[in-house]
Amino acid sequence: MYGFAGGGLPAHIRTVAVLPFDNQTGEVALTQEVAVAVRLAMESRLGLRVASEEQADAVVRGSITRYEADQPLSFRQQNQGTTVSVTRRLVTISISVEIYDQVEDRVLWQRGGMRVEGEYEPPGEDEKKGRDLALETLVADLVDGAQSQW
Repeated sequence: MYGFAGGGLPAHIRTVAVLPFDNQTGEVALTQEVAVAVRLAMESRLGLRVASEEQADAVVRGSITRYEADQPLSFRQQNQGTTVSVTRRLVTISISVEIYDQVEDRVLWQRGGMRVEGEYEPPGEDEKKGRDLALETLVADLVDGAQSQW
């Protein structure tokens, strides 16, 4: 029989501290939203327990480098082409993130310049919907990165 071995976090990583991401944007709420999304993913998807930085086996840290909201993505002409309405909008968040193994003093996974996006449909949905979708993508990429360790 054939199979794959390896992948995932090292066996000694059982606890994690999610540090507040350095927010270089004007969107203050992003710091808390990113921290909550990442912490929940570490617990529910990777099965890690949250601990203080001093007691954690691993630390997740990073920076939010860019936030662009309400970007027009697609349009529709109305009134025989005299007006244009936006039918889809986009939120983009750029982040650098790393998972650091404090036990073995080494970086387990890192990704700089990660760009995540979330589309939403105005006027029924607002920018928050797009931001939530972008954060879901961030969490999925982070979990995939953590699980891809060979």
